[in-house]
Amino acid sequence: MHGDPRKVVYPTDSYGQFCGQQGTPNANKAILFYFNILQCANPTVLINLQCPTTQLCVSKCPDRFATYIDMQYNYRRNKSYWDYYKLFCKPGFNNPDKPVSQVLQNEDCPSMIVPSRPFLQRCFPDFITRNGTLTVANKTSFKDGHGKIRSVVDLRDAANKVTAMQQGTESGITSLLDAKEVGVKIFEDYASSWFWILIGLVISMLVSLIFILLLRFTAGVLFWMVIFGVIAAVGYGIWHCYWEYSSLKGKPDSDITISDIGFQTDFRVYLQLRQTWLIFMISLAVIEAIIILVLIFLRNRVRIAIALLKEGSKAIGCIMSTLFYPIITFLLLALCIAYWAVTAVFLASSGDAVYKVMSTLPDCKYTNLTCDPETFSQSNVTKLCPGSQCTFAFYGGESLYHRYIFVLQLCNLLVFLWLVNFTIALGQCTLAGAFASYYWALRKPADIPPCPLASSFGRALRYHTGSLAFGALILSIVQFIRIILEYLDHKLKGAHNAFTRFLLCCLKCCFWCLEHFIKFMNRNAYIMISVYGKNFCASARDAFFLLMRNVMRVAVLDKVTDFLLFLGKLLISGSVGVLAFFFFTRQIPVIQEEVPSLNYYWVPLLTVIFGSYMIAQGFFNVYAMCVDTLFLCFCEDLERNDGSPSKPYYMPPGLHRILNKTDQGGKKYAVS
Repeated sequence: MHGDPRKVVYPTDSYGQFCGQQGTPNANKAILFYFNILQCANPTVLINLQCPTTQLCVSKCPDRFATYIDMQYNYRRNKSYWDYYKLFCKPGFNNPDKPVSQVLQNEDCPSMIVPSRPFLQRCFPDFITRNGTLTVANKTSFKDGHGKIRSVVDLRDAANKVTAMQQGTESGITSLLDAKEVGVKIFEDYASSWFWILIGLVISMLVSLIFILLLRFTAGVLFWMVIFGVIAAVGYGIWHCYWEYSSLKGKPDSDITISDIGFQTDFRVYLQLRQTWLIFMISLAVIEAIIILVLIFLRNRVRIAIALLKEGSKAIGCIMSTLFYPIITFLLLALCIAYWAVTAVFLASSGDAVYKVMSTLPDCKYTNLTCDPETFSQSNVTKLCPGSQCTFAFYGGESLYHRYIFVLQLCNLLVFLWLVNFTIALGQCTLAGAFASYYWALRKPADIPPCPLASSFGRALRYHTGSLAFGALILSIVQFIRIILEYLDHKLKGAHNAFTRFLLCCLKCCFWCLEHFIKFMNRNAYIMISVYGKNFCASARDAFFLLMRNVMRVAVLDKVTDFLLFLGKLLISGSVGVLAFFFFTRQIPVIQEEVPSLNYYWVPLLTVIFGSYMIAQGFFNVYAMCVDTLFLCFCEDLERNDGSPSKPYYMPPGLHRILNKTDQGGKKYAVS
């Protein structure tokens, strides 16, 4: 009700009007201009969040040095002086013969203008550093319009204060301009390489899909190829890092540390340091050791996990539509993010316009007091402080509602977490229902119901919405508490109370463990919901005790299969990343001429690698959900049935032999 996103999009002038807003007199004036930006160097700017000078919406920034005094002296000979200068005066003012003292006191026009360029939709002096000297339009000094010669360093200090006020930090305009330059280069790289990035992501999707389809027939061979392929790739990486480390020995500046050079936008600088390759080599060696140790000590369980993945590939092969369900989840998550973002913007921009007294007199006692622009001209302030104005300061208020904006933002965050977790829960329950219909089909695939994924989605929405929402709420509350703890930890960074920091660290650790345990239990509870249709609490209880009765099998499933699937995701994203690296560094002769010219080749490269991993994650999450569902159904099948003709097993014989290890009494199996 009280929010207005225009406050975030458009800057606001001294009259509380938005610059650049369509349908207003400022529609073609999208840039905010400060009459005297030197006034913004006042230390009170960061305290009051208000620059004590008139701010006006203009269509373009000034492109020359000029003062009102010089303009008034020259305009009688050439009217163009006034025609240009009045663009930066108050609307409606057209009296260049008015005494200078009155014009400057009433701030009808700025006392000076300096060459500027738009930045953050505001006119900032056009700073250029030449040979280590700060200049504006090749000048190091200028007239301030009051008879003084000022240095451009004063303009920089004032611009720093304005930037800090807008950003809520004292970082200064210089660093922001550097960040803007980097941002522009990154945007240019995306603009010139987006087509090839898209091709890389399509290749990743095709590779992931082909990988899943190959698992249908060659799961065992393929996973062993993945395992040894990852080992070989990491081993090659270790050798390459050692070779680079050795080749840089003795080269000038190669022994400089990363901390000495700081952050560099050109990553090639880091590749010239021996320390960089040493870090890479140690990291890869640790990863290689972990993979080999896991395979040595868990080799038997790896075989069992591969058998589970084989059965999972059969289920996915019968219900291929499940591979594309992550697209629905992605769209629903996009809606959740959009809802949260819009609500957050409306809350952040809520409030009424607050006006404050602004005076050029240093001893005016009414400065920074709130005022009403409609009645200000009749007040005593204008008499006691001549030239003072009632100008817009910010949007806010002192009502009960405005004092609880932060609390409302926290509520919005909790709702956002709840919606995201509900969307994920809906996807898990839908996929579990589809794969459960595969498992409990006596004759596979003849007895699988038609459209199992759509039917499962409809059941989840019609019958299980409350259970899914309840499970999502429990998880959201824990995540919400974790976010608050992280916020408190950030606020207490400088605190010297060791006990408080220790207690906070313990709480963060406990809630991290609790969150992961609830995620694990919710996932299995949703599987039981899709199988039996019970409520969340009953399903969570049944899932917990079922897992406890099969705790050794759970250890096999939960970690080893996740490890194998992780290797698959790593192989897909890594192989596509290597291909993208050779392409963007022009090392593929056949299509070398097609490579776009880039400022930073790592921008599209990292985008392709990250996007490939997320695409592989979407496909393999379906696979992981399939394996989890089949495992719980297998455990339930063992307890409900005994293999007799009246109670036959629904599992395939091969899966029973591997997971149950024993085959007693000539048990009979359902036809598969």
